[in-house]
Amino acid sequence: MSNKIKQWDDEYELIIIGAGIVGSACAATFGKQGRKVLLIERDLSEPDRIVGELLQPGGVAALTKLGLSDCLEGIDAISCHGYGIFFKGERAHVIYPTSNGKPSVGKSFHHGRFIMNLRKAAAETPNVKIFEGTANEMIRCPMTERVFGVMCTPKGQSDVNKKFFAPLTIIADGCFSKFRKDFISKQVVVKSNFVGFVMKDAALPLPNHGHVILGRSPILMYQIDTRMTRVLVDIPGKLPSNGDGSLKRHLESEILPIIPKSVQPSFNNALQSERLRSMPNSFLPPSTNVYEGLILLGDAMNMRHPLTGGGMTVAFNDVVILSDLLSFVNLPDFNDVGLVLAQMQAFHWKRKFYSSSVINILAQALYELFAGDGDENLRTLREATFNYLRLGGVYSFGPCGLLGG
Repeated sequence: MSNKIKQWDDEYELIIIGAGIVGSACAATFGKQGRKVLLIERDLSEPDRIVGELLQPGGVAALTKLGLSDCLEGIDAISCHGYGIFFKGERAHVIYPTSNGKPSVGKSFHHGRFIMNLRKAAAETPNVKIFEGTANEMIRCPMTERVFGVMCTPKGQSDVNKKFFAPLTIIADGCFSKFRKDFISKQVVVKSNFVGFVMKDAALPLPNHGHVILGRSPILMYQIDTRMTRVLVDIPGKLPSNGDGSLKRHLESEILPIIPKSVQPSFNNALQSERLRSMPNSFLPPSTNVYEGLILLGDAMNMRHPLTGGGMTVAFNDVVILSDLLSFVNLPDFNDVGLVLAQMQAFHWKRKFYSSSVINILAQALYELFAGDGDENLRTLREATFNYLRLGGVYSFGPCGLLGG
């Protein structure tokens, strides 16, 4: 196999690796600011995932600030007004507090449809070019280690390498990032997996709400279109085998009996017909970006348990903050690596104070609480928390507001 290196004549101000939630939003946002952007994506076909389907009200607000709220249109998205929490046959109904006198509303949807709208917005933005191919390695200065480009293989052309150059590269290649280990020393921690599938025409107790069922570990349910409801079952530790039927038997014996009765027929039907898929629930604390010419963003840099559905809200708020710090007014030239690093230091603390910390901490704390069935103290605290939320009103507005970003 030959190893051709073909360089494009044009260069860019910003290269973004990964056209997912963060990458697509960044491309559209910086393109609208007048930056010359290259967005690299391994596969531009519609992704099919079991997570990234619930956007909290704070995420909807951030998406609106970015001028990308139209991406929620035309995908049969479902409005979400709060949560129903179910525990030992009782129910706590918590709704999002109002914002500026108006109801706060989240959105749930098919992940792939939303991604395709974000990519379309990026593609239609002046100054943005999309390249379908695999980013193989960073091009770095051998003396300073500064990143000044990416070497890629175009899709379907395994014997061709292309070099792209820019003073700044954003790595946004998701939870399974291939580049993270080269720039972050912190390790990803996985304590559980979500097993996911969809139910058809389920009779949910609280339409237009997320549903959290508390058993030995939490179970989530929420509509992703007018007919389909996503189910996510958290399973701590080792996942039962899907191949020998152990996973299905676990869901039938341990999960089916404790979910609301109105949902049980749809749940059982889905177990017989739908493919059971799994996704690791990862935790990765944030790191300050300290490498010249490089920024890690999104799940490549920071993850929290998806129990609270806060990942995309953190992501879009990060893009809002970053787009201000790296705007022409605050950073005219991305070649000014010293100023870029200073702005990334500011970014680390600004996101911590204004958006990410509350969501990250709440996600981890609630998961430890809701999955703490094996600890007597946590069981007591879990029941007390549930009874507190059942009081409603001001007692639930605060926690639900934090949850909604």
